[in-house]
Amino acid sequence: MFRLAYSIYSLLLGIGLLLVGGGLLGTALGVRASMDGVSQTTIGFIMASYFAGFIVGTYGAPGIVRRVGHVRAFAAFAAVGSTTGILHAMFTDPLAWMALRLLTGASFVGIYMVIESWLGEQSTSTTRGRVFALYMTITLLALAGGQFLILVGDVGTFVPFGVVTILVSLALVPVALTRLREPIPLEAPILGLRHLIGISPLGVAGAFFSGLAYAAFWGMGPVFASGIGLDKMGVATFMAATILGGALLQVPIGHLSDQLDRRTVIAWVGVVGSLLALGLFAATFFGRGAIVVAAFLYGGVMFTAYGLAVAHMNDHLHEGGVLEATQALLLVHGGGAVAGPLVAGFMMERFGSQALLFFFAAILALLAAYAFRRMHVSPTIPLEDQGDYVPMVRTSQAAAELDPRADEAELAYDAEVEEEALDEGEDAGEGGESAGSRA
Repeated sequence: MFRLAYSIYSLLLGIGLLLVGGGLLGTALGVRASMDGVSQTTIGFIMASYFAGFIVGTYGAPGIVRRVGHVRAFAAFAAVGSTTGILHAMFTDPLAWMALRLLTGASFVGIYMVIESWLGEQSTSTTRGRVFALYMTITLLALAGGQFLILVGDVGTFVPFGVVTILVSLALVPVALTRLREPIPLEAPILGLRHLIGISPLGVAGAFFSGLAYAAFWGMGPVFASGIGLDKMGVATFMAATILGGALLQVPIGHLSDQLDRRTVIAWVGVVGSLLALGLFAATFFGRGAIVVAAFLYGGVMFTAYGLAVAHMNDHLHEGGVLEATQALLLVHGGGAVAGPLVAGFMMERFGSQALLFFFAAILALLAAYAFRRMHVSPTIPLEDQGDYVPMVRTSQAAAELDPRADEAELAYDAEVEEEALDEGEDAGEGGESAGSRA
């Protein structure tokens, strides 16, 4: 693993610096908006703009990469991302923040695409799984670590936003100087939503519901923590504990889903996650320690929902199509991510900061209810036909190409097609021999 990491260290260092800055920016902006008296409904719109930018970038960034190449595209996206960081401190109007968050989301997803497609180019069928795991680990650790940089200066000043600009700018250096071969051009994904719903309604629902919960946490989590009276260290610890819970508990929960009917695990993740969200509400009456523990457990359950939805969809794809389905689910997840902060912000404005936890509980309860319903109306997939769970977080569609399940499925599909072609060739040969004998 060390040798593998060293061979792609420039890409991993670049994305690590970027994500530390990105983790800081989201938290600093939420705390700053609360300090400035921005309504929580408006904050919800600001945070939703970031995820809307993700969707815009998903379709727009591949064309830019095709025209100018990966290095130039990365430089352009990083330049925009670093500029928007400091502009948040210079222009504090909510409408300006919405526009800046939109640009930030579009530029960040472009950076993700470049790095992820590059990692895919550098990996083989034997190393793809380790590269994917290494990338996801660095993603979560960098996002968690970035939370504590909120302590570097007063959020009411330009300092935290200046640090974001510095980190995103520094992310340019290792990638611009890399000697790794550039990958093939990117393509924008095609969303066949009706087809996916027909294959796995629960997979689509899981992607959407997880998008609602994920984005509400990323966007409104700092606002909630600040609203219940936590200081900057408390806000950073709350956010980091939730992220680290997701990093550490995904593997055991995912492994359990490989041993049982995946729908059962999705249903109980919804039930337990809903109860933990309510437990987090109760923990707010017992101080920071209880909040951190409850947040860690909640994050460990909530962060598995998207990976379980993708795994369940892949269980139904027996003949190729894994890559396309994963990319489409990412866009469904993105649709939920745009709606999540909007709904959560409205609820928090109307009922108080702690309403965010009841939003989490309701979303996960709905996911559980739908999973239990699907268990009663659709047949069970034999365990031997289920694929492996892979820990995932939302980045770009290029990450789907790193998913080792996509590689395995395509190889299996190619083998099946080749076998059918050989069978047809043998049949044709036998027909020709019979005709020759008769002649």
